[in-house]
Amino acid sequence: MKTKCPKIFFSFITLLCLSNTVLQAQLGFCGGSSGDPIFTEDFGSGTTDGPALPAGTTSYNFTTGTPNDGDYTISSTTNYFDWISVQDHTPGDTNGKSFIVNASFTAGEFYQRQVMGLCENTTYEFSSWLINLQSIGSCEGNSIPVNVRFQIWDETDTNLLAQGDTGSITANSNTEWQQYALVFTTEPGQTSVILKMRNNSNGGCGNDLAIDDIVFKSCGDNVTVSTNSAEESLTICEDQGSVTSTIIATPDNSIFSTHAYQWQQSNDQQLWSDIPNETSNTLSTPPITETTYYRVKIAEDPINVNNDLCNIVSNVFDIIVQTIPNAPISNGNVTICQGETGILTATTVNGYTVNWYDQPTGGSLLLEDSMNFETELAGTYYAEAVSTTITCSSTSRTAISLTVNQPPNVQDETVTFCEGTMAILTANMDNANYEWNTGATTQEITTDTPGIYTVLITDSNGCSATKTITAEQIDLPIISTIRSNGPSIEITIENEGEFEYSLDGFNYQNSPVFEAVNGGNYTIYVRDTFNCGVVTASFDHLVIPSFFTPNGDNVNDVFELEGTNAFPNLTISIFDRYGKLLKFANSDAAYWDGTFQGKQMPSDDYWYKIIAGSIQIDGHFTLKR
Repeated sequence: MKTKCPKIFFSFITLLCLSNTVLQAQLGFCGGSSGDPIFTEDFGSGTTDGPALPAGTTSYNFTTGTPNDGDYTISSTTNYFDWISVQDHTPGDTNGKSFIVNASFTAGEFYQRQVMGLCENTTYEFSSWLINLQSIGSCEGNSIPVNVRFQIWDETDTNLLAQGDTGSITANSNTEWQQYALVFTTEPGQTSVILKMRNNSNGGCGNDLAIDDIVFKSCGDNVTVSTNSAEESLTICEDQGSVTSTIIATPDNSIFSTHAYQWQQSNDQQLWSDIPNETSNTLSTPPITETTYYRVKIAEDPINVNNDLCNIVSNVFDIIVQTIPNAPISNGNVTICQGETGILTATTVNGYTVNWYDQPTGGSLLLEDSMNFETELAGTYYAEAVSTTITCSSTSRTAISLTVNQPPNVQDETVTFCEGTMAILTANMDNANYEWNTGATTQEITTDTPGIYTVLITDSNGCSATKTITAEQIDLPIISTIRSNGPSIEITIENEGEFEYSLDGFNYQNSPVFEAVNGGNYTIYVRDTFNCGVVTASFDHLVIPSFFTPNGDNVNDVFELEGTNAFPNLTISIFDRYGKLLKFANSDAAYWDGTFQGKQMPSDDYWYKIIAGSIQIDGHFTLKR
């Protein structure tokens, strides 16, 4: 809200309005470049509260315990009441202290001190860090906010040079310190000022704060040092000889209206020395053969340019002379197994990187800007150290070799074993480590279970290969049926395999059919071709002719069963196509001459029923004349 001034009492009211205008000034930081701190108050460190501020610094009461309204303490803790607990702001402090204030019930000044040793006609930046110690929810949500006014007065305490308010800093979840600043300019002949801090709010529940790191710095233009081509640094390799440069200081005129210069140089950016007679905005360097840094001090008045309490400094212009690096350091030759990727590593110092080549000199560039080189190909590779910014490389290269070992040469195989026996499975490689899918770790294992087995073989080089062994069991033959088919004996096997067959146990054939076998009792032999064993079965072979020719030539004139002696209770019945019984006989007369009641039967098909114990055989045969 703006204040309007009435025309009456003009002189008094005008002064009041001007004063009110100053009161509305805002805080702000130096808009240009800040010099080094010329005054700092960080309130010390330690676990003991205090010491109290010098007399006249504050009207508040000092306490070494909990600060009540109107009290202050200098402490490394803020753990009072329900306040937030924070460390002081000063970086690197151990048990660092801050100025802790519990505002008085009446608004007003709570801190002042004189800052001396300033320069006349010089712009300065005052700054301080501040934090509201109230936690969210305290005072039932009606906590009084912190609101501090910073003021800079001249040394007579009658002329206000600058002031500004923080505005209301409410309690919130942000427990971070906040920095506030104020810029002012000293007057002619003025070398000290008085800093004052005032509470704009009354005390009570809230308005509790901590202050730390009060700093005064000179404030001036932002000044950039660069070459005509806008380079802000130069870098060369030491094998290029020397370098000279003309550098120019360019202020932005944000603070100063006039400029006085003094150039400086350094070898380490820590110790700076003035360069005699170099007081213009331009510097021509001598031939440079080692790294050198340049900067310029600037003040608005020549009398202040060499007073570090009054001047500011530019950015640093670097002329970097990089030394030729040593060859990279190898992390050692590498050995891998075929199929893997080898990683060759070489290291060098900061500011340099590594390029990889296929020859000790010249050759092809394989990879650049990497400490690691990955490849699957055996050979020797060469690492060269190079600068990351300019062409500056080591005079020699470091050789690093990659050896690629072959994995174990394994051949998958199939192993057969007979039913009821054990199969021996072997990795077929000595002096290695073995890891079977069964969990075994020996070179050989035995099994009586068919299936697929694997073994991971790792040789002395650490290379591995997997061998697969298929274990196949050779089953003994299982005879399903044996039957007579005319004069033939036919054998059926229940399971699959490569089998051989015999009627005498000596002479074997591949076919399960034995032809033209006389009737009788036989032992059937069946074996596998892998010589795993023989199974036998007894069989009574009954030969039933499929036809006969009763034409009197004494060849096949009678339909007669063979092998009936194996069936002592055998009976046979012969029928014509109409089911008429033509012949009934037992095993002693198991034949038919083709007649019925002395009469020759015609050529035709006839049927038989043979009963031998529990076996009944039905079929037919042909009579041919």
